[in-house]
Amino acid sequence: MILHFYLARRFLRSFLIVLAVFLAVLIPIDLSEQLREIGRADAELSAAMRLVMLDMPGALYQLLPLFIILATLVMFLSLARTSELVVIRASGRSALRSAISPVIVATLIGVFGLLVINPLVAATEREYELSIARYQTGEERTLSVSGDGLWLRQASRFGQTVIRAERANGDGTSLFDASFFVFDRDGQVQSRIDAREAVLSAGAWNLTDVKIWPLGEANPEAGATTQDSFTLASTLTRDQIRDSFGRPSTVPIYELPAFIAELRRAGFAALQHRVWFMMELANPLLLAAMVLIGASFTMRHTRFGKTGVMVLLALLLGFGTYFLRNFAQVLGESGQLPAAVAALAPPLAAILLSLTFLLHTEDG
Repeated sequence: MILHFYLARRFLRSFLIVLAVFLAVLIPIDLSEQLREIGRADAELSAAMRLVMLDMPGALYQLLPLFIILATLVMFLSLARTSELVVIRASGRSALRSAISPVIVATLIGVFGLLVINPLVAATEREYELSIARYQTGEERTLSVSGDGLWLRQASRFGQTVIRAERANGDGTSLFDASFFVFDRDGQVQSRIDAREAVLSAGAWNLTDVKIWPLGEANPEAGATTQDSFTLASTLTRDQIRDSFGRPSTVPIYELPAFIAELRRAGFAALQHRVWFMMELANPLLLAAMVLIGASFTMRHTRFGKTGVMVLLALLLGFGTYFLRNFAQVLGESGQLPAAVAALAPPLAAILLSLTFLLHTEDG
C-alpha cells in the first residue's frame, strides 16, 4: 500500500509539473491571439488578459489527455533513470500492479474534470463567446430551446427580431407555427407576424399562411392583415443558426441531458450534444488508456536502450488514440455511429492494446 501511495504521489507531481509548463507556454501565446481577436487599436491589455483567463480553462481541459500521457512518460522515465523500477520489480511487484496507482489517479482526475472542471469550463466558455462577440461586432445572435418551444433572436443595426416557433427541422432553417416580433432600434415593438411555416432562404424568411399585427397602433387587431405568403428580411444563415446553439461544451454536464431532451422536443436531432455527453462520460477511460499507453513503452530500464524510440512510439500511439477518438466523434455527430460506440470504442481499444503489449513485454 505504501508503494501504491508513493507511485500515486509521483504521478500526481509529474502531472502538475507538466500542467505548469504548458500553462507558462500557453498564456503568452493566447494573450497575443486574444489581442488579435479583439482587433481594435485601443484594445487594453487587461481586456485581453480577461479573455485569456476565460479561454484557458477550456484549452487546458481539452489538452488533458496530452498532459496525462506526458506525465506518465516523465514519471516512469524518472523511475527508470534512478533504478527505482528495478527495485520495484525485484520486490516481486509486476509491471501491471505498478501501473495501477497512476491509472487510478488519472481516472480520478478524469472524474474530477467531469464533475467540477466541466461546469467551470462551460461557464467560462459562454462568457468568453459573449465577450469576444461584443468586442468584434457589438451584435448578438442567440438561440435557446425550452419547454415553450424554440426562441431565436436576430440583431442588427436596424433593430432586432425575436422569433418563437413550436418546432423546427434538423438545422433550424424551417420553423413551424412561428411568431416574429419586430423591434426598432429603441427597443419598441413594431409588429407581430404569425406564420404556419417559415423557411430561411438567402437573406430572408419565406412565410406561409401569415397574419400581421401592427402593434404600434391603438387597436392592433383592427389593423391586422392576412396573407398567403410574406417575405421578411433576415441576416441569418443556416450556419449562424446552428452556431447559435453554442458548442456542447458550453452546457454543464449536469444540465446536458435536460438540454438534449428539450432540443429533441423542438424537433432537432441533437446528435452533436448527445455524442459530446457520451464523450465526456468516457473521458476518465481515455485518461486511463493514456497512462497504460505510456507505461507499456517506458516501464523498462534505461540500460536496455532505445528509450527515445519507445518514448516516440508512446507519443505516436497516444496521439493516434486521440485522433481516433476525434474521428469517431465526427462519425457519431454525422449519425454514422451510435453515440455510445463513438465514445467508448477508442479508449477501450487503446486499453486492451496497451494491456496486451504490457503483459507481453513485461510479464511474459
